[in-house]
Amino acid sequence: MQTKLAPEFIHTADGKEAEAILRKCVHCGFCTATCPTYQLLGDELDGPRGRIYLIKQVLEGEVPTRKTQLHLDRCLSCRNCETTCPSGVQYGHLIDIGRKLVDERVPRPATENALRWALKEGLPSPLFAPAMKLGQAVRGLLPASLKNKVPAPQDAGRWPTRRHPRKVLMLAGCVQPAMSPNINSATARVLDAAGIQAVLAPKAGCCGAVKFHLNDQDGGKAEMRRNIDAWWPYVDAGTEPGVEAIVMNASGCGVTVKEYGHILKGDPVYADKAARISALTRDLSELLPELVEQLRPQVAARAGQIAFHPPCTLQHGQQLRGGVEQHLGALGFDIKVASCEAHLCCGSAGTYSVLNPKISYQLRDRKLANLSEMQPEVIVSANIGCITHLQSGTATPVRHWVEVLDEALLNK
Repeated sequence: MQTKLAPEFIHTADGKEAEAILRKCVHCGFCTATCPTYQLLGDELDGPRGRIYLIKQVLEGEVPTRKTQLHLDRCLSCRNCETTCPSGVQYGHLIDIGRKLVDERVPRPATENALRWALKEGLPSPLFAPAMKLGQAVRGLLPASLKNKVPAPQDAGRWPTRRHPRKVLMLAGCVQPAMSPNINSATARVLDAAGIQAVLAPKAGCCGAVKFHLNDQDGGKAEMRRNIDAWWPYVDAGTEPGVEAIVMNASGCGVTVKEYGHILKGDPVYADKAARISALTRDLSELLPELVEQLRPQVAARAGQIAFHPPCTLQHGQQLRGGVEQHLGALGFDIKVASCEAHLCCGSAGTYSVLNPKISYQLRDRKLANLSEMQPEVIVSANIGCITHLQSGTATPVRHWVEVLDEALLNK
């Protein structure tokens, strides 16, 4: 796509990166066929091709409007279009740049600003855990809109205490320990059974995705630098305890940490460290081929159909598809993805379900309808946001796949 940047963008890092991405786009429209919002709304400007055109207009000097902002806001950042695109357009990076440029030029109403501020400051805050505990205590009294965001209380279970020569870092995360604490401890128990010790760096917190994608990019980068500082003593060559990987059990965090190197590439202090951290990062499912061999004698797979919802951050953001189903199947589980629309977003998309509830719940119900055709005993996923969002619309238990694997261990 031919692009002529306005003078104000020609020599900026955002302008140069956006122009390189735009030039890859041939405007073929394949992406519209797999865009969730285009499927629902049928508006060209609510599909990737239309949004790319809107961002191009801004970069060429056209003044954006609230309508421009609305169409960019409606994007789920699911990156399904990247999987579909034959030209390799990095739409996820482009939409981040576009939103930043538009928000700098289009003021938001005070109510929108307040909600976005509350989300970006509240979710990564140390106060989130006690607030969630309070919400769970009065969960039965909450209106449906709030109850949907507050999962039932969950016991974290035992954290393994054995030490192993092999060690990996884990990110506790910001909301996962409060909302579903068993996911982290189940991960640690499964790794322990395979002879791998999970280590939590005490000063590491939110991966930075919440603030970054709510357009507080400086705040998101600050959280990324903090995590790098917290992890660096564990990954720097020649230091102890020495870890072989940074393992993510929330695919939304995983795709973000894998992009630290890209996001901080212009930082003279952190660029090299960020690239190293990204190179070491693995989604938990990427360890499954090795874990299967270690765990096979220790697992008694549960009976019954398991439906797997692959999060967009796993299948499109990280381009990891088929691993969970293949390797849990090798351990004896009957696990499958829906035969229809497995590629489409469930509507969670981080804070999207709060900011765009109507679209979000339409996508949730569409996803659950496809999953329910398998009549599963349990639905599993790989991201806390998807799990909580899907559970709000069904009585079928929705869990992280590692929790199901953990329950099948014979000796814990």
